[in-house]
Amino acid sequence: MKQSLQLKLSQHLTLTPQLQQSIRLLQLSTVELNQEMEAFIQSNPLLERADAEWDEEGGGSSAEQPFESRAEAPEPAPEPRETEAPAMDEFDEGGWWSEGAGRGGRDDEDEEQDARQAVAESPTLRQHLNWQLNLMPLSERDKQIVALLIDALDDDGYLTISPEELLAILPPELEVEEIEVQTAVKHLQNFDPPGVGGRNLSECLALQIECLAPDTPYRAQALQVVRCHLEALASRDYASLKKALKCDDDTLRGVQQLIVRLNPRPGADFAQTDTRYVIPDVVVKKIKGVWTVNLNQDAMPKLRVNKLYADILSRNRDASHSQLSAQLQEAKWLIKNIQQRFDTILRVSQAIVDRQRHFFDHGEVAMRPLVLREIAEAVGLHESTVSRVTTHKYMATPRGVYELKYFFGSHVATETGGACSATAIRALIKQLVGAENPKKPLSDSEITQLLANQGIVVARRTIAKYRESLQIPAVNLRKSL
Repeated sequence: MKQSLQLKLSQHLTLTPQLQQSIRLLQLSTVELNQEMEAFIQSNPLLERADAEWDEEGGGSSAEQPFESRAEAPEPAPEPRETEAPAMDEFDEGGWWSEGAGRGGRDDEDEEQDARQAVAESPTLRQHLNWQLNLMPLSERDKQIVALLIDALDDDGYLTISPEELLAILPPELEVEEIEVQTAVKHLQNFDPPGVGGRNLSECLALQIECLAPDTPYRAQALQVVRCHLEALASRDYASLKKALKCDDDTLRGVQQLIVRLNPRPGADFAQTDTRYVIPDVVVKKIKGVWTVNLNQDAMPKLRVNKLYADILSRNRDASHSQLSAQLQEAKWLIKNIQQRFDTILRVSQAIVDRQRHFFDHGEVAMRPLVLREIAEAVGLHESTVSRVTTHKYMATPRGVYELKYFFGSHVATETGGACSATAIRALIKQLVGAENPKKPLSDSEITQLLANQGIVVARRTIAKYRESLQIPAVNLRKSL
């Protein structure tokens, strides 16, 4: 085969580094964006926060400040006032100046700060139980066995190991008997919180009832129910419960209320939960009868180019500063992409609010069906871009803080030829269940019929799916006396 050279023209789409960065910033949440900005600032000396330092005239020191115009200038600090220093003899009369009062005042502040930090760090369940164990007048051998049981507790405070299993894993040379383990279990079950050390739900609730005063109303009947008839209570089998307790409706109602007040997870209060903060990207307000969207200024990182390095590059453009020139270009790209990110979020949010204005006026029942394609056509963007904009972006409204994805949903046809959103149907189901007769709750078929009377045709299995998503129990579990 003879080799030859050919010239061919073609077109193809190329993602430039600037476009790749723009897409990446668009899909980040506000918290992730701030973390990304910190990484850029640490790696690029020409990039800095606009509110980091201020010059003598009170203005910024940046060559480019695209975000600074949106931020309010900080108020000048009040000038220090001259105060008359107290005489030395006034301190000497107090008798504490010679003891190092200057350092003592600072130490007191440090101790108070350390105390506040210690209070903020709540103890874990095992720390709380071990602290009680150290106060118990037990032998060292018994304390070690109880400590092993404490380590076997799960996060809810339940004992996940039986005495037989504990004996099997202990070394034989310790010669621990089963009666010692059972005694240690009893010691553990007397600790705070009540119910800790229970091996199942029935035992956990029984331990809590036993801690109540003997004259507590319905104490004996409640103890009988949690020990022998807990499954009947869970299934709302009130007929068999009244027959077993030989009581009337009022007594059974009092027993049920007493058991409901108990804590089925006594160790959950000591669980270390991670707090996740949500920073809204936009704020919705009604101005002169029109719902308007504004960017949350506190969520916008205010960046600028460092003036010192920019002046150096403007005076020296030789090859030795090529790296700084590249970093200057990256800083400009980043500032522009962040500006474009928030402008896109604002446009998409305003388009959503314009189409869901009835929701802001009347609530979830007025939510209309909305898909990504409709917003994409309105703002002139691709559906994938709208999907990135609405993911992990939040909107602060008078009705609460919602993710932008919340305003999108499927639709269900109505008899009049219109459409009803799935969010509105869930709201209607919640209203119907909230207004039902507790003694005769509505079944899924009855809810389907009630919605059909309003012109909304929904299958029974769809109602069941929506009800489960709302965490509403089935009809037999909603029945009460």
